[in-house]
Amino acid sequence: MSSDGLGISGATAAEIADSVRTLVDRGDLAPGDGLPPVRTLAEQLGVNRNTAVAAYRTLARSGVVISLGRSGTRVAQRASPAQEGFTAASSLRDVGTGNPDPRLIPDLAPALAAAGGRPVLYGEPVIDPGLEQWARRWMERDAPGDPAELRLTLTSGAVDAVERLLTQALMRDDAVALEDPCFLASIQIARHGGYRAVPVPVDAEGMTVAGLRAALDQGVRAVVCTPRAQNPTGASLTAERAAALREVLAEHPYVLVIQDDYYSFLSRRPFHSIIGPGHRRWALLRSVSKFAGPDMCLAVTATDPETAGRLAQRLSPGTTWVSHLLQRITHTVMSDPEALALIERAGEHYAARNAAFADRLATAGLPVTAGDGMSLWAPVPAPAPEVAEHLRHRGWQVRTGDEFRLDPGAEPSRHLRLTVHDLDEESVERLAADLVAAVREAG
Repeated sequence: MSSDGLGISGATAAEIADSVRTLVDRGDLAPGDGLPPVRTLAEQLGVNRNTAVAAYRTLARSGVVISLGRSGTRVAQRASPAQEGFTAASSLRDVGTGNPDPRLIPDLAPALAAAGGRPVLYGEPVIDPGLEQWARRWMERDAPGDPAELRLTLTSGAVDAVERLLTQALMRDDAVALEDPCFLASIQIARHGGYRAVPVPVDAEGMTVAGLRAALDQGVRAVVCTPRAQNPTGASLTAERAAALREVLAEHPYVLVIQDDYYSFLSRRPFHSIIGPGHRRWALLRSVSKFAGPDMCLAVTATDPETAGRLAQRLSPGTTWVSHLLQRITHTVMSDPEALALIERAGEHYAARNAAFADRLATAGLPVTAGDGMSLWAPVPAPAPEVAEHLRHRGWQVRTGDEFRLDPGAEPSRHLRLTVHDLDEESVERLAADLVAAVREAG
């Protein structure tokens, strides 16, 4: 049977998804076109609602469609989504990368040489014994509840962990609370998973209490929070804010709370948890990519036993485990005093360079407060896209706050995210001057 108007057909989730793909490939459905609501599609095709849900979820995960919550499901734009790293604008000096300084990443050569040994076979424990001991010490002091109940899982980075955690906890159209402005990858995870992203504003102390309470009132089934060095704002939770958030969450013990402490060793701020000791569904995850290098795709996730069991179903040994070679390299690096000293210097360097540039901008009449993290969140007194365009004419590529917002239809952002820690003094002086001039021209 076919749905009215659009020509979608099929009796199974796979057939429906294939039908939509065919319509998109032929151009019968164009980027931005809306698809019928799940209930409407199910009625038109004479199938169970869960079949339609499964079809849309398949399409979302493959990037064919995106879910916009109450605005419905639409065919995805073909443009590449915003993501961290260098842009294609090679003729411009890119200060929007969010990348670490390669000079401050530990040398992996000795760790590579030491990573060999007995081959690992199918069916063996998925966590290397040495890494597991180190990781448990790393996570236990900040995880809630009884350490004996803590479970560890490895994933291929923090983004992989968040995606898998949400997949095992949510269904299509379920609501998830995300920080606003939000980490780019989290925005894409929500869209591709077909989840309804509920924005929670972030201020200088992190996720706001009123915002979290409002999201919980809307029925979110999961919350993703960055406790420190929030990307893009650099905000970190204060002890007072974390306590207030724990109080709000205490009334919702079965909502999955994910704390993405991606910056961990590099952070200049203390860790404050929003997960209380009685919370039933939680995860604390930490990646090594920011200090050991982006190519070190490994994250440790500490969870309650039930969440660990569900997550394990998404990680089958022999297919999606994290390489034991990578695990051994990580353990060697994180057990090396010289590597740890370099990581500490890196954290100090990023903080000092951001603070120095913020001071320079403030002296030039653009007040900026340096947060924690790789980059600087700079407010501008004019629409950020206009400021960015004037900077492009001066040879600079920047990221505007618009890329990090959950509501793309909102008023233009008035923030820029700048990665300045690797600029020499001459470049710092030129960027500051060009930014002041660009603001003046945009205003």
